Amino acid sequence: AGSERSSLSWATPISLLPFKMKPAKKFLNKPEAAVEEMVQGAIAYERSLTRIADLHVLARADYPSKQNSQVAIISGGGSGHEPAHAGFVGEGMLTAAVLGGVFASPSASAVLSAILAVAGKPGCLLIVKNYTGDRLNFGIALEKAKAAGIPCEMVIVGDDCALEEKGVTGRRGIAGTIFVHKAAGAAAAAGKPLSEVAGAARAA
Repeated sequence: AGSERSSLSWATPISLLPFKMKPAKKFLNKPEAAVEEMVQGAIAYERSLTRIADLHVLARADYPSKQNSQVAIISGGGSGHEPAHAGFVGEGMLTAAVLGGVFASPSASAVLSAILAVAGKPGCLLIVKNYTGDRLNFGIALEKAKAAGIPCEMVIVGDDCALEEKGVTGRRGIAGTIFVHKAAGAAAAAGKPLSEVAGAARAA
């Protein structure tokens, strides 16, 4: 056994090792804590981010200074697609991102909390990828925000060209959503009103 180990090196293929070993797919302390640890890591690493209450909601740290001059832009969805969605929060992009569980939509209450925290008089634009849970929960939060007197619009993104556009659910929202974030973010940073920010997102 000793001679076998001494002949091994870092370059030895897994198939030639004298014991069975499964290649690691990911590094997680606890799967159930993955999202919480990601949130904690993001705010520890990136000083331009802040956390809303104890929720899985990350926002621009300077959002209070922008509340009454810029439309807030919020997106989000299931975790496990990093750097989406928290990685798109910043100047000229998202104001806040609402993170659901791994491959699970964020709750309507979490989305509403994000809106109430970062949106001011100019209002809020929700950019939502075309998944049933996301559309449902962001839509509920949208209606509650409107009822609370916050101007709010929602843009649904469906850019997956691998699927038929005229299906039951339509195309999914995937990587192309980042261009919608950028178009809307630029319009908001320029001080455009909510209708024009939403229009820029829809035209992207």
